Amino acid sequence: MFHIVIPARYASTRLPGKMLAAIRGRPMIQWVWDRARASGATRVVIATDDERIRAAAAGFGADCVLTSAAHASGTDRVAEVARLLGFAPGDVVLNVQGDEPLIEPRLIADLAAALRDRPAVDIATAAAPIRTLVEFLDPNCVKALRGNDGQALYFSRAPVPWPRDHTVGGQPTRFDGALRHIGIYAYRARSLLRFAELPPTPLEQTEKLEQLRALEHGLTMHILTLQEAPEAGVDTPEDLERVRTKSAAA
Repeated sequence: MFHIVIPARYASTRLPGKMLAAIRGRPMIQWVWDRARASGATRVVIATDDERIRAAAAGFGADCVLTSAAHASGTDRVAEVARLLGFAPGDVVLNVQGDEPLIEPRLIADLAAALRDRPAVDIATAAAPIRTLVEFLDPNCVKALRGNDGQALYFSRAPVPWPRDHTVGGQPTRFDGALRHIGIYAYRARSLLRFAELPPTPLEQTEKLEQLRALEHGLTMHILTLQEAPEAGVDTPEDLERVRTKSAAA
């Protein structure tokens, strides 16, 4: 059993109102909701601070909660819903971003199972192999480092692990084992609420990566390794057109 909360805010620097952008006649947020429901979740809730998104959600029959407009992140919005709805401390709660209209239900279910099957772990997330040098060197591609037991060691925008013995002119010639972090999270409700109360940490502020706060405060995180990276979400008008094209071909 697991719950899904989809944080969905209207404001967006690069693509305002993207949650309501039409994809084959349906708003983007409905695509995410449909795919979340197909994962087998016990409950799927849209969390928003905007009446326009709430009204759209009501139009297609979604469970929606109006949350504070003051949240700094989607995680804080998900935590508010967990408190409001009274999820049990051991419940598994997934944060599925509202701008991921092509997310695979299987990925959601697998991540929920990865946390459910590891009672001592606080959080689960995902990563996939990096396939190109451009991706490896790109600071917008967040790299994930994991131990042999699957536990997260670190996340960075830097190209890590750095192949010291395989460089030419300061450029790596191989990047075997490098993983790209996939931004989907499963939490135990108690860990989610604890995380939302923790202050930002030095590494988090340096890298601008919220997940480092969890590691710096001692929360355990399992990394589910995928065969391939899933379809990217929507951040820009170009991303939206890509998704529209992909959805039309499906």
